[in-house]
Amino acid sequence: MIDNIIYMNGYGVFVWSAFSFTLTSFVVLYKIIKIQLVKEELKFKLKFKKLNYNEANSAKAQKIYREILTTRSISKI
Repeated sequence: MIDNIIYMNGYGVFVWSAFSFTLTSFVVLYKIIKIQLVKEELKFKLKFKKLNYNEANSAKAQKIYREILTTRSISKI
């Protein structure tokens, strides 16, 4: 039973190599995107820190600011 799944009538090498390549590509792309997201969030937090009180309140009222913070917390600022 397991042998049939692994060998797939002689095509198993091609199928499993394609599957592993695809899975590896997805994992690598996910990690790259995650690293870029963290970098962009850090830039955002550093830029937000430099604002004075009035500019900070104005930024908090903007829609895009609320969208950015819906999934992440800025409490470390």
